[in-house]
Amino acid sequence: MATLNYYRSVRTLEKLKDIPLLLTRLVLAFGFYTTARVKWADIGSVTAWFRETGIPAPAFNAYLTASTEALGVVLLISGLGTRIIAVPLMIMMLVAIGTVHLHNGFEAGDNGFEIPLYYLVMLLVLFINGAGRFSLDRVIDTSSQKLKKEH
Repeated sequence: MATLNYYRSVRTLEKLKDIPLLLTRLVLAFGFYTTARVKWADIGSVTAWFRETGIPAPAFNAYLTASTEALGVVLLISGLGTRIIAVPLMIMMLVAIGTVHLHNGFEAGDNGFEIPLYYLVMLLVLFINGAGRFSLDRVIDTSSQKLKKEH
């Protein structure tokens, strides 16, 4: 009997899986909004910091990073191109971990790699699972499937 109840619960939870995908997108969008806003407010300082950190082409990469984060905010909130934007954002998290955070250890309070690692894992979840039902990706997919059936 307990096994039957467990599997009923699992089926119920499966119907709710799109809610955590939406919440993951929104939490990531908020995080990237904050960092994008700070970068765009003083892109010159970001360029100088990238130069000090040893990041190649620091001006180009400062603008690229700030732009990718800003675009990520829009795409994550809307759920449009979620799997596509997840890739450059994951690359950014790997670069941030490798260049800034790794030598500080794990703890976020010590500027360690804890937070970028969490972002990386959340982005990986979205890359694998997609944006979920509450997204423009789903609207476009549903519309294109309807068009295929009509033709």
